[in-house]
Amino acid sequence: MKKPLLTGILLLLLCQCPFVSAQIVNIESARMQSDTVGWMGGAGAAVNLTQNTQKIFGADLAAHLQYKTSNDKGLWLILGNYGFLKAGDSRFISNGFAHLRYNRKVNDWLRWEVFGQFQNNIITQIDSRVLVGTGPRFKLIKNKVFRLYAATLFMFESEKERTTPAVNHNDLRSSSYVSFTYTPRDNIEIISTSFFQPLFKKISDYRLLNQVALKVKATEHFSLSVRWHYLHDRFPAGTAPRTTYTFATGIDYDF
Repeated sequence: MKKPLLTGILLLLLCQCPFVSAQIVNIESARMQSDTVGWMGGAGAAVNLTQNTQKIFGADLAAHLQYKTSNDKGLWLILGNYGFLKAGDSRFISNGFAHLRYNRKVNDWLRWEVFGQFQNNIITQIDSRVLVGTGPRFKLIKNKVFRLYAATLFMFESEKERTTPAVNHNDLRSSSYVSFTYTPRDNIEIISTSFFQPLFKKISDYRLLNQVALKVKATEHFSLSVRWHYLHDRFPAGTAPRTTYTFATGIDYDF
């Protein structure tokens, strides 16, 4: 099959499903607010333009599942993502992750979370990164139009850099975040999340992330989305830049 035709088919397939960053995963934007017991989920597609060491055009294929237990105390969240990007004139790049999280209700304002994650990202020169963590999540404000949450988690990180020679890290990090969801109308939702992830042994080695997502519901199952992603990694892998940002638009499907 000719390369231009193959490329077109791949991009068309990728445009069937929301944008998810593969550097730090924004779990808050994937949570689905519902009182319904059982399975919920969604899938989406996005195209994006990134200014990194060079301009990058890409598309993302993503899906997530959420399961609420019958006693309304447990919540399972499963996420998956694969991204395909074109950098410069001809080079193609891929990234992806898989994430599993369990959220347990302690009382009306406190949840306890346990999670595991695998990811890779050629752009940020991460060959593989495995995370395992746990910690509390606090509900600070919740009303009809505004919700505010905060969390401070403890996690173990095992990372292999995509460098020559390969560099391996095994570290303990804090992962704290503040997130709010604003729903001014039934068909409009704005989610903003800010993360701070320093090493316990060296606070100056940190990652700072801000993500904002705007979703406008078009039909019962389809929404249009606009997403902003900003990341500053104080000590990135290899020669990757410290600061990257992404602006993306896409289509989400929820069921």
